[in-house]
Amino acid sequence: MLILANVRERWSGFLGAFVAVLVGVALITTTLVVYDSSRPTVQPRYAGAAALSLPRQALDADGSPEDRIPWNEEEAAPLLTGLDAVPGVASVVVDRSFYAQAIIGGKPVTDEGAIESGHGWDSARMAPYRLLSGRAPSGDREVVVDRALNAAVGSELTVNITRGRERFTVVGTVDGPGYYFSEAFAAEQQPGVRAIALIADEGASASAIASGAQKVLAGKGTVVSGDGRSELQPAYIEHKRFLGVQLISAMTILGLFTTVFVVASMLVLATGMRRREIGLLRTIGAGPDQVRRMILGEAAVVGALGSIAGCLAGVAATPLLRGILNDLDVTPPNMEITVSAWPLLTATVIGVGVSVIGAWAAGRKAAKVAPIEALLDSRSVNNGMGRGRWIAGLACLGTGAVLAIGTATTAADNRINMAIFATMTLIVAAALLAPVVVGPIGRALTAPFQRGGSAAPVLIRAELVASSRRAASLVAPVIAAVGFAVLLSGIVETMRVAYPAGEALKVAGQTIVTPAGTPGNTDEVVAANPVGKAALPTRAFVSTAADRHTVLDVLGTRDQRWNRQGEAVLGERTAKVLGLTQGGHVPVRFADGASVTLKVGAVLPDDPARGDFVVARDLVRAHDPAALTDDIFVPAGAKASDAVPGTALHDATEYALADYTTDSKLTDSLADMLIFIAVGYSVIAVANSMAMAAHGRRRDFAVMKSAGGTVRQLLLLSVGETTMVVIVGATLGVLVTLPPLAGMASGLSQATSSDVGLHLNTGAITLAIVGTLLTAVTAGAAVTWKTMRKQTA
Repeated sequence: MLILANVRERWSGFLGAFVAVLVGVALITTTLVVYDSSRPTVQPRYAGAAALSLPRQALDADGSPEDRIPWNEEEAAPLLTGLDAVPGVASVVVDRSFYAQAIIGGKPVTDEGAIESGHGWDSARMAPYRLLSGRAPSGDREVVVDRALNAAVGSELTVNITRGRERFTVVGTVDGPGYYFSEAFAAEQQPGVRAIALIADEGASASAIASGAQKVLAGKGTVVSGDGRSELQPAYIEHKRFLGVQLISAMTILGLFTTVFVVASMLVLATGMRRREIGLLRTIGAGPDQVRRMILGEAAVVGALGSIAGCLAGVAATPLLRGILNDLDVTPPNMEITVSAWPLLTATVIGVGVSVIGAWAAGRKAAKVAPIEALLDSRSVNNGMGRGRWIAGLACLGTGAVLAIGTATTAADNRINMAIFATMTLIVAAALLAPVVVGPIGRALTAPFQRGGSAAPVLIRAELVASSRRAASLVAPVIAAVGFAVLLSGIVETMRVAYPAGEALKVAGQTIVTPAGTPGNTDEVVAANPVGKAALPTRAFVSTAADRHTVLDVLGTRDQRWNRQGEAVLGERTAKVLGLTQGGHVPVRFADGASVTLKVGAVLPDDPARGDFVVARDLVRAHDPAALTDDIFVPAGAKASDAVPGTALHDATEYALADYTTDSKLTDSLADMLIFIAVGYSVIAVANSMAMAAHGRRRDFAVMKSAGGTVRQLLLLSVGETTMVVIVGATLGVLVTLPPLAGMASGLSQATSSDVGLHLNTGAITLAIVGTLLTAVTAGAAVTWKTMRKQTA
């Protein structure tokens, strides 16, 4: 009851922490709800399948489960027989998916999922899609199409497949998307068996069928049913979900860090301003444990109230975030918002936990307050650094320096994350060590103004020097606001210079043949451009140990330097991961389920343009008939052709720059969102901190007013102190981000083989600093003015 009474009586002192928890929990709730709502759902074309039998998963180079290893025809045949005999199974369907796209009026029909739109006729039974007109396909030149295509039964239709444009007779239409060919034709396009669907008898139990099917597989794969069928997703949906999850994860991490950082600093500030009150409690008999429990209990109550309000605000803001993600095209189609319990419980636990953890350090300090301090100014001990703070600050500084160095040497995929974590660590270090620098910086900045005869610079200097720890608590959210603005905008600016420069250097003088409205180049396009790089990618499985397969991106090449039958050329990193050396042999299992033993012809330095595992192009085509060719790079002096529909020609240098510009629009949008979240939250914290500090100094203002100070002078004093705090925080915020950004620029220089320097977005930095300054000054001056009015009244 005492804790609740304290919160009720001192609500103004806890208001800042309450608002900080509310905003942080709202952000976390919103991102978790959107993440939960974007989870894979069962695709409509699998709705009629009771269960799906899938091959075993392979591991990627880092040991994470990835692609499933297709069965070949010999392996699949006994499984089909056994699955068909499972009680309750009406039929089994081998589900095959491959590239198919209609060409109408000389242009490809728009279809995001075209790369997997081709199927065997039996796959239509999995939805099931009804045959609305005509009959099922039986010959290799027959196809059944979606009625939305408006193709009449008996008409001729040009369909683009991996080989190129081919003419088919439309023999039927269905009420669902896709192109349905004969089973024999589908098996030619995708020989490997990647999924077997089990169609149930009427009234049969899906779980019983799944259990029986698992016994048939006997360790050769897994069976999924119910929501587990959502594992099979179209590639374009998976790509959108991947981008969305990356953004949501970044938002959650930034939100969590900022919440912990801001709430902790505000609770330390609030508790430090109560030293006289705590000393009075000690005088009347309160023990250290009682004081500690009181501080922790107050924090828990404030955290719980802030979390409840934050959850409500977060749920209300979810449609806004979904709309933003939809505009960025990083959400699955037709995503619906569903609010389940776990995001709310998780956000609440985080809110309460962060508040209690943040108050723990303040509680330890408060428990050491001596009874005599009831007679002292609460700021008399608000100076200096304790041993624990020194150790923690130096440890964070050292860790941040190591991470900043690692930013220059880490792999490209981890470089941005490393820079963000390095900056977070250095921000914490700057906040912990801020009392050491606040005083000296304050003296240096106020020295030029002391000769003017005004008392304000002297008072500002004295306040910063005498209350360096309180000033450091005010500086902390400013460091976070400016630091994240500098980091995120600097990452975008540095990458904007680095990647186009590197790509332009690699492709200068070439012409590039790209898909236009299709997911890749067909063999017909490759034949029309017989000269130049035409990489044919596939996913293959390398046996690295007994019963263990590693999935890799394998490129088929027609470059005579590496196009050697029976051989593979490996990059140094891939060779090291697989434990292979030049002259060794490695068994490779391809998409059709067939295994081929290849000799390691060469191990060369890593080169993304060449590929990490390169084999002859004919080998890839023989074992993956559905694979599409990447962009074709035609060298200077050779003629490029765009005669095949669905292709376009570009100057390679200009295309590289334009392609990055397109990608950078998404990157800029994502960075802007992260900056808005991190800086916006920190600015709110700045306003709360300044308001709390101004409210806590009302006695000081009363004394200065009784000594002859006017309201105008006191307001100017408040503005001056606030400005000085923001300047110190902004300086530290810029300094802590420079090492990670410099490390990132160094890494990009090595990756792109071009000279990349550190680039900052001065506009974003200026906006963050000015916005933080205006917010802080407004909050501090408003509370000071309100306090003066009350005292005058």
